[in-house]
Amino acid sequence: MSVSTLYLCYFGLREPLVQTQVLPYLRELVAGGVRVSLLTFETRPSESWTPAEFEAERARLEAQGIRWHWREYHKSPTLAATLYDVAVGARFASRLRKRGEADVLHARSHVPALMAALAKRRRGGRLLFDIRGFMPEEYTDAGVWPKGGALYRGVKVVERSLMRSADAFVVLTEKAREILFQGRDDDGGRPVEVIPCCVDTERFRAAEGVTREAVREELGIEAGRRVFVYVGGLGGWYLTGEMADLLARAHADDPRTFTLVLTQSPPEVIAAPLRARGVRDEDFHVRRVAPADVPRYLKAADVAVSFIKPCYSKLSSSPTKLAEYLAAGLPVVCNAGVGDVDAVVEGERVGVIVRGLNAEAYGAALAEVAALGREPGLADRCRDAARRRFDLKTVGGPRYRRLYRRLLGTEGAGEPVGSGRAALSPSGEP
Repeated sequence: MSVSTLYLCYFGLREPLVQTQVLPYLRELVAGGVRVSLLTFETRPSESWTPAEFEAERARLEAQGIRWHWREYHKSPTLAATLYDVAVGARFASRLRKRGEADVLHARSHVPALMAALAKRRRGGRLLFDIRGFMPEEYTDAGVWPKGGALYRGVKVVERSLMRSADAFVVLTEKAREILFQGRDDDGGRPVEVIPCCVDTERFRAAEGVTREAVREELGIEAGRRVFVYVGGLGGWYLTGEMADLLARAHADDPRTFTLVLTQSPPEVIAAPLRARGVRDEDFHVRRVAPADVPRYLKAADVAVSFIKPCYSKLSSSPTKLAEYLAAGLPVVCNAGVGDVDAVVEGERVGVIVRGLNAEAYGAALAEVAALGREPGLADRCRDAARRRFDLKTVGGPRYRRLYRRLLGTEGAGEPVGSGRAALSPSGEP
């Protein structure tokens, strides 16, 4: 059976999220025989890319079985710019549908889902709504939109329409499936899959060839120090101040403590709060690293941290950093109320859930994770949990391929088999 899909993504190709949470899944679909096209929206492409870079990236992805197309992302005025991009994406998807090159319109989140729904209305096809999160609630929880305001109500109307238009769904957490589909894996004949944010655990196993001592020497961390690590963005949804409180308490309790932060955010976002809480510059290090280098730098750590704002919209979230930490063999300290994190951490005994954002709770959590760290086999337990729950090749990829088979009515037919690919024109247009 020959199956083709157009994956619509409202981010640029170079975004870390696309590199870690889009392309790996698309490669897994290709491995299952699906012919994959990808549409991204690039910010200021004439400034960010040269023609040679575009062509090199197209060729690289084509060699992996992914046909890459792009359109320019428009930022302002916000609503008009987004609607313009929606029209552009819908027109592109319609063209691929007309040419028979997109049996499935695979939409990553709400804006691409609107593109796909408009294209489906015009040209047919199957719409896979990869929900990712509760978008309207995210904007109100973040304080960007007023609760119950016109924008929120309008987007909820659109969201309900998208839910009716979709032929299949992906959610990131069991809690999201419970909220949206009452826990069912089928919604009136429309399949539902829970696919958390996964990682390629092989990348982390490959990093085992690098010694902790070598990485610590590179970072200037003295022997005998207890290293806490944080990976990812700072500010916004991430409780940077509360995380600084926890880390400052760890430094105060044990002078051997060292904090390592790997982030794409400006260093002062975390450096200033740490200094304000009495952590000396020589006791922490903030570094920007490429996603591919994260496994190696995690080798330096003993304990990992993840603090995310606990609110309704975050019940749908699956933090990639949790999967990365566990794949690196690190126990985690997390706050409660985010997606399925509580169930994973406590159910697998691979870390500690902080039940309150206060000094007493931080002290108790630090004592508990220290005791956990003395248990034999903890690192192996963390890696095993990552393999069973978050592995790209044994969890994420197979669930996406299973969903495609269910969506296309080929559940018992095994993996769909592709039948070649059309050549790209010089512009990359179909």
